Order: sequence, then C-alpha cells, then structure tokens
Amino acid sequence: MGKDYYNILGVGKNASGDDIKKAFRKLAHVHHPDKGGGDEKKFKEINEAYQVLSDAKKREQYDRFGSTFEQAQSQGGFGGFEGFSGGANGFNVNMDDLGDIFGGIGDMFGFGRRSGGGSARSKRGRDIEAEVEISFMEAVFGVEREVRLRKKVTCDKCKGSGAEPGSNIDTCPVCRGSGRTIKSQRTIFGMVQMEAVCEKCRGEGKINSKNCAKCHGSGTVSEEVKLTIKIPAGIDSGESIRYAGQGEAGEKGALAGDLYVRTRVRPDVKFIRQGYDIITGEKINFTKAALGAKIEVATVDGPVELKIPEGTQSGTVFRLAGKGIPKLRERGRGDHLVKVTVKIPKGLSRKQKKVLEELGEEGM
Repeated sequence: MGKDYYNILGVGKNASGDDIKKAFRKLAHVHHPDKGGGDEKKFKEINEAYQVLSDAKKREQYDRFGSTFEQAQSQGGFGGFEGFSGGANGFNVNMDDLGDIFGGIGDMFGFGRRSGGGSARSKRGRDIEAEVEISFMEAVFGVEREVRLRKKVTCDKCKGSGAEPGSNIDTCPVCRGSGRTIKSQRTIFGMVQMEAVCEKCRGEGKINSKNCAKCHGSGTVSEEVKLTIKIPAGIDSGESIRYAGQGEAGEKGALAGDLYVRTRVRPDVKFIRQGYDIITGEKINFTKAALGAKIEVATVDGPVELKIPEGTQSGTVFRLAGKGIPKLRERGRGDHLVKVTVKIPKGLSRKQKKVLEELGEEGM
C-alpha cells in the first residue's frame, strides 16, 4: 500500500498550499537530524511527503492514483518524478525551503542565500542613545542644545580604511579578492559545497599590508564629541528624536548609525500638560462670579484677557483655542483650558452677612 502523505504531514486532503508548507516546517523543526532528538528517517519521510504535496502536478497525480502511487511512479506515470527520486541519499531537498526554516543550519550546509557581489558588506555603525533635560517652555517652543557623548568616529589618520597611511592594500591571497571561500563537506545529504565568508579578509577581498597604528585596522576610534541638536516644538517628556547618521561610525566606510535623544521635561509650577492642551486654574471672588468680569490669564504666549460671564459657577472650564502646545508631527496647536474656582468669603462683617441674607430671601 502506498504511503499516506497527508497523514505523514498531519493535514487534510483539502489542505491549502500554505497549510502544507506550515505543517512541513513545523515537523522539520522537530525531526531534523541536527537538532536534539531529531530523527533522520522521519525527516526524510516528511520531506518526501512535502515534495509531492507542495507540487500541484505531483499532488494531483498522487490524489488520482491513491494507493498505487508508487507503482505509477516506477512506471513513469509522473514523468520520472524529477527533483524527488535522485540524490546521494535517494532524494533531493528543497534547499530554499530548508534555508528559510533553519537559517544558520542552511548556511552551514551551503544552501543559504549568498549576498550580492560575493563579498561581505561592511558593518553599519551602532545606534546610540542620549538624554537631555529641558524646561516646560523649551518643550513647548523647541530649543537647541549641545550634547556631549562618547562614540566611535571615523579614524582621522587612515580616513576609515584601516590601513597605515602609505602602506599597500593587497588582494586577499586566500579568496583572491572574492571575499568568499568554498569548501566541500559531508552531510546527511551527501557531499555538498559550502560557501562562506573568507576568514582571512572577513569578506572584504582585500587585506592591509600594515594596519593603522591608531585604529588597529578597524577604521574607527572612540572619542568624545560635541553635537548641537535641535529639539522640535511640542516634544513631550519621554519622547525620543532620531538624528540620522549621528550614531557611531560604520566600519571601513559603511553607513553611520543613528542617534536617539530622549527628552526629560521639567514640570512647570503653573502649567499642566495634557496631550497638546495646557491646563491652569484661576480663582475669582463671589462678586465677579455673580456679576461677571474680565480677568487676566497667563498663557505660554503671555497674558490674555478672559471674559467671565455673570452667574459663572465654581468649576467651570473655559477654552482658549489655539493657545496650547504645538503639535509635533502635524499642523496646529492644542488649547489652553482654564478652570475657574469661586472663592467663598470668610470672616464676613455684619453688613455683608445682612446683604447675603437679603439675597437669600430673594431666592439667590
């Protein structure tokens, strides 16, 4: 009786191509011979099932012949079943799928993806972080600040090449300038060729006849630098700003990393921030609340006049549109919200009490 490939992968006969691929990857992770507890026989079996069910034509023929599938195959019913029945171990492996599944293992067996150009890319510089403290008003309107930090910068002696000035830069004698080497290695799939980064030149294809005495061949040195950074209006405490290319220098001319500056905003004694709105409080006496008045309110733009209508109740909030904090990544500003508290008088004179009693009798 033929093998039940659907049962081997643990999927139904109506499984989609994606379902089959997911099932194969899951089982391959478990049974790969190079993993702890792996099973080479089981791994070959699930790979065999996947090679059939992942190919639309082979799957259709398998579904058609059912239990006589192996007999049909031997009689040429599947056109020789190319890509499945050959190879040193009786089958060929879909290297692209295994490369995706096992990552570093795929590279070890020589079927990992090769980087363009044949040589390793120089390493990009590291991203770094810094923190600055600013006042509430500086956060509202923005400010320029000078920061000091230690980071890797391009070596000024060799200009980042890593070679001692005046010395030669030679072609690597091991990889002959390609940056890659090829070795043969015996694996569970038979003998395979493995391509790897050249250990001599580390993928550069070139070597220095003499390394720079200052940076010792790395092309970078660690130094303390001063940077003037612009902090945008509207920044809030805890937010970070990215300054592209201001991180550590990359190796041998590679791109520099980025600088991320985190802000810490000191609180203000009068203004409270809520998103892009500002909240303050004002106290008014009973007379102004009852009869109405005009009061002066402090805002981040300076004092403004606020009209208090007659009969204002304690706790009423007035909105000064557009007097809040500039919006960091869009146009416009928030609002300034003024909460009014009516002060209840204490220590009233007899005359004042009598007036209030009369008002009370009139329903006020």
